[in-house]
Amino acid sequence: MTSLIRWYGANPLHLLALICAFAVAGYAAVRLFAQQPIGVAVWLVGAAVAHDLILFPLYAIADRSARAVLHRRATDVSTVPWINYLRVPTVLSGLLLIAWFPLIFRLAPGFEAATGLSQDVYLGRWLAITAILYGGAALASALSLRRTRRTTVPASHDDG
Repeated sequence: MTSLIRWYGANPLHLLALICAFAVAGYAAVRLFAQQPIGVAVWLVGAAVAHDLILFPLYAIADRSARAVLHRRATDVSTVPWINYLRVPTVLSGLLLIAWFPLIFRLAPGFEAATGLSQDVYLGRWLAITAILYGGAALASALSLRRTRRTTVPASHDDG
């Protein structure tokens, strides 16, 4: 078991979960490709082009801008990687926006007629989820910083 962990670099359950995820993704790809091969190929190429030529430069610039604006001097107390507490809610909120943008921006014609549901609630719900994500990240960052400072502050010595 130790040799497997040393060879693979992670827990064997991680490997099992990864294999299962690839199996499910492969099954879905085979089923979709059998029904609409041209559509799947166009979607994959479009997603790769959109990500590499549009999205990656945008979020790389946003990440560098956030680090430049929020840069602070190194201190004696080792701190947590604060930028990750900004990245995670931003990515999750962005993924929700990409997945639900037609409903968030009320761009789905016939949605109410087909489902009987209103599109009016999606913008408010997305904003609420985004606020909760950032609030949770701020709380996690504060707790992590508190824990880090508590373990690195030297104990006072009374010589008297």
